[in-house]
Amino acid sequence: MTEDEFNAYCAGLTATTHVVQWGDANVWKVGGKVFAIGGWGLREHPGITFKVTPLSFEILREQPGLRPAPYLASRGMSWIQHYDDPGLPDPDLKAYIARSHAIVAAGLSKKKQRELGLPAE
Repeated sequence: MTEDEFNAYCAGLTATTHVVQWGDANVWKVGGKVFAIGGWGLREHPGITFKVTPLSFEILREQPGLRPAPYLASRGMSWIQHYDDPGLPDPDLKAYIARSHAIVAAGLSKKKQRELGLPAE
């Protein structure tokens, strides 16, 4: 997934905002809460980070090209980073990003979900 594809995909999800922070990272948020981070920098492969369920975390952390997200997973949070080949194919990566958006959105207050036009879970 290219940087432009990542940003276009995240922008297409409901009620998202984008900032560039931590140097050159594309940080995508819903309701002010981070759901995806993409870093291209000078690496050969991008680092795309997203939130997952605890079960997905246990499965994905062992897959080649994926790892517990630096900083986030070390704090006990279920975040995975796609950082190398083979990693996930783009359709699967997009599905995990969409699920991350849903997980984070579900953690917002019901009032905030309504304000943002998000489906209440």
